[in-house]
Amino acid sequence: MPLIVSAQKDKDVSIPLDHFYVDRQGIGFFRNVLSKVHFGLSTGYGSTIFRHNLKDFGIYQPASGNPRLFNPASPANGMFNWFNESIDTTFTINPGEFLVTPDTAAIGFRSKSFNIPLRLTAHVEIKQRFRIGGGYSFEYTKVNDFKPLSFSDDIQPYQSEVSSFFLQKYFLLLGASVYRYDNYLLTVDAHIGGYKLGKKFDMDVIDKGMFFNLGAMVEREMSEYFRLFIRPSYEFKGYNLSAEGTGTNIRHRMNAFYINVGASYRIPELRRCYNKECRAQINHAHGNREYRSRVHPIWKKQNPHHGENYPNLIKYKGKNKRKLNPY
Repeated sequence: MPLIVSAQKDKDVSIPLDHFYVDRQGIGFFRNVLSKVHFGLSTGYGSTIFRHNLKDFGIYQPASGNPRLFNPASPANGMFNWFNESIDTTFTINPGEFLVTPDTAAIGFRSKSFNIPLRLTAHVEIKQRFRIGGGYSFEYTKVNDFKPLSFSDDIQPYQSEVSSFFLQKYFLLLGASVYRYDNYLLTVDAHIGGYKLGKKFDMDVIDKGMFFNLGAMVEREMSEYFRLFIRPSYEFKGYNLSAEGTGTNIRHRMNAFYINVGASYRIPELRRCYNKECRAQINHAHGNREYRSRVHPIWKKQNPHHGENYPNLIKYKGKNKRKLNPY
């Protein structure tokens, strides 16, 4: 009797893996987009140098009180406030009082003041090197007395009617990482945008431009989501104030040096594990969805493939770390 052998295809004898494994559900579109954005919050200290050039005006110093500006072509017409608004006045120059014209020397005033900034930023990183984003800054700005650039023995400091104001800035952020050492990252960036001087300034006579802030940021990567940083920077900005009745402008410069300290955070791609009893340190799955560890802090670096929350065994810690044989 002939022997009959039947052949089976490979797919008929293969193990149905879909009975043992399930397709993991991917992260949602909205969370995937948010996970690419780094949010930053910082504060610090700023030193602003206010300076105005008075090349088209003379300075008249009465016996007491604030100095005043006057039009060399008409000495009886002048101004007693030229920092935040333009207010005309007429006065009489008495014999013996100090008077200086712009052709005598470089005249003007200078004030060294300070800022306390609160800054918010958001940016995305391209190829883990280039950065693009934006931000907003809200700053308390103190205005100290303006000291004369020359003739300090004859001209008294100018006290502005504005002793402080709140400065708002909104800007485009551009940057690039240039050097890395271990968990430290050096990034150079620029903030370019506009600003608002506040209600204490008469914007009808003020023409302001944009500001440019150049800085270098040193970041310490605490984890894949959390960073600490310090950012020194220098900023260029200024405005022109129209002096009514003279047809000229007074150029005000308010360049500043800042040191910001803060932190940045990126929303993780994976949701935190829902199981309160779960102690897995690595990225893991429950059912068809993947989660990140609920016991691993966001401020500690972790390899996503194995836990690093407790890299040293207890027997090597504390008093046992000096023993050659921990047992």
